[in-house]
Amino acid sequence: MQKPTTTVPLMDYSVYSGDLFNLNFSKKKLITTINQYSYCIGEKDPEFKNALLQSDVLLPDGMAIVSAIQHQKGKKIKKISGADIHLHLLNHLNEKYGSCFYMGSSESTLLKIKERLATEFPNISVGTYSPPFKTFFTNNENKIIVDAINDFSPDVVFVGMTAPKQEKWAFEHKTQLNAKTICAIGAVFDFYARTVKRPSSFWINLKLEWFIRLVKEPKRMWKRYLYYGPVFIGYILQNKKKSYFEIDQMGARK
Repeated sequence: MQKPTTTVPLMDYSVYSGDLFNLNFSKKKLITTINQYSYCIGEKDPEFKNALLQSDVLLPDGMAIVSAIQHQKGKKIKKISGADIHLHLLNHLNEKYGSCFYMGSSESTLLKIKERLATEFPNISVGTYSPPFKTFFTNNENKIIVDAINDFSPDVVFVGMTAPKQEKWAFEHKTQLNAKTICAIGAVFDFYARTVKRPSSFWINLKLEWFIRLVKEPKRMWKRYLYYGPVFIGYILQNKKKSYFEIDQMGARK
């Protein structure tokens, strides 16, 4: 699998460090995102970690990731959220009269997405499918989903079922899908449908989007930020210690 040349290493991962406008969508791509939460979950879930590792483009969707890269590699990169890649792809599709397919969420949310797209991106043909609300799909359910997507034959498939389910599903079915771009974007379905309000650009520019989401949804978000934040820092420090040890060992062998 050919990775983008503009990447920077973060522990086991190659994180995209370029601009979205430099991405080439002519070849099939699986695009996922990584943040402190998904990094920590991946350390306990090998299937999920493999899906992230095997992604063609892994976007830095979190200030913890951006800060860790700057701390470890001395390289400044820009946070790129799921909402950013979603909007970028929609602009691209609207310009070329393309098509996209939303797989995930409820019928009511998908309807709101289609209604907003019809106003903001009228040149895009849109297909949707609301899968069963369950942890695992049967083989027959997966076939129905894949057939629904392939019958529509979109340029882009957006998968929104929350991590790690969406990344695993997208990776597992990438080769079966008749689409050039498969993009796992989770909460963006609700953001774009306006069933969940995303923090304003004021907070995003202050790099405090995470804090506002925590304040608005403390029951759902507290563990993601208050628990996994320190866990992620622990992984960073552990990796730094390991790197120093390896350097010392190399020096001792010389």
